[in-house]
Amino acid sequence: MMSERTRYPMNLVVNGRQIDEVVIDPHYKEKHPDISDALILDLVKGLDGREFQVQERAGKWEFFMLDRIEYEGKLYRLV
Repeated sequence: MMSERTRYPMNLVVNGRQIDEVVIDPHYKEKHPDISDALILDLVKGLDGREFQVQERAGKWEFFMLDRIEYEGKLYRLV
């Protein structure tokens, strides 16, 4: 059984919104065991101060996807 979402404090602004917490759902570990929460947090830090087109809204949540993010010579997708 998959564990619960992990929450990390973070201070950044995305789409003009102050973000003080990053929530990581562990579902990625099933298909991508080589990826860690630490890597995801490093990728998220690169979003600070940027604007992205929102693909979906659910209440206070906005969802967007970034494809082909280069990090240490590899490409990643961040949802």
